[in-house]
Amino acid sequence: MKIMTFLLLSLTLLACEPDVPKPPGLPSNLNTQLTVTNGEVTVLATADSVNFFTITFFDNNDTITVESQDGEASHIFNSSGTYKIRTRAHTLQTSFIEKTEEVLIEITAGNTGAPTTGYISPLTYPNYTLVWQDEFNGTSLSSDWTYDIGTGSWGWGNNELQFYRQENAVVSDGILTITAKNETFNTSNYTSSRIKTQGIKSWKYGRVDVRAALPYGQGIWPAIWMLGDNITSAGWPACGEIDIMELIGGAGANDRTVHGTVHWSESGSHAQYGGSKTLSSGMFADNFHVFSIEWDDNSIHWLLDNVAYHSINTSPAEMSEFREKFFIIMNVAVGGNWPGSPNASTTFPQKMYVDYVRVFQ
Repeated sequence: MKIMTFLLLSLTLLACEPDVPKPPGLPSNLNTQLTVTNGEVTVLATADSVNFFTITFFDNNDTITVESQDGEASHIFNSSGTYKIRTRAHTLQTSFIEKTEEVLIEITAGNTGAPTTGYISPLTYPNYTLVWQDEFNGTSLSSDWTYDIGTGSWGWGNNELQFYRQENAVVSDGILTITAKNETFNTSNYTSSRIKTQGIKSWKYGRVDVRAALPYGQGIWPAIWMLGDNITSAGWPACGEIDIMELIGGAGANDRTVHGTVHWSESGSHAQYGGSKTLSSGMFADNFHVFSIEWDDNSIHWLLDNVAYHSINTSPAEMSEFREKFFIIMNVAVGGNWPGSPNASTTFPQKMYVDYVRVFQ
């Protein structure tokens, strides 16, 4: 009886054991198409009997893996070189076929003298659409820009020393170069350029990205900024001002510090609020960086290479300037109330290189 009971129990257990599923087969026919645009590589992969893909970009000491259902992934490399990209077609996480390829990245700025390295921002962001851009791919400024010419009132309101000329802004090899020179023109000892979209293009809210490498040195004052469309009727500061980036060149931390600031009229008086970001080493002339704002009806945030470093709440009624349209200005000033004048340590010419300007809404 004991033997019979044991046999029955064993048969019962065997009968209740579930079937173990067989592992699925591997995908087949893995193919990839790589598209390289300056530093950005886009991978488009296809395969048979595949459930998902993983694409791994080996970027110097970083390894970036993207899981994709449709086989598409992209990554931006910030410097020239040869890089590996591995694409896997999966049925399960542990069941896959793969291929590894090498891609040559050449980030060039032609003969402009601009840096060949630096941060590159993406062409898309969640919940934003690219509504306007200038990649400076021609041989002259597009019709979306115009110039400020001359010395302005009181040196453009800041006792600046330069004479702004059209000739100091040059577009070549995909780069806009604004050059400040130590040269006599009319009654000024320096020349430079100041360009703007005033009366042509303006925007209310969104994200603005500007990829630029900045000049340096005592008395050098590059700026990427915005003014309200109604400046001709309301005047400054009632029109509002958004400084996306300003740098006050000079020794110490100056050449590696950028400032983000807003100016407005509060009860008829000038009000301002700003923050800054300092590089841990080097200076903003060494590499390209992307200077950005994110702006909506309640706030403005400043970002350097897509990392936020400063913000302001603009919802108070006295800050209504920032709920109107603004246009973009880019210039390199010499001297002025904030930076002071150049001295013997300042070298010329000084150049601001702009790779692109993009507006998202």
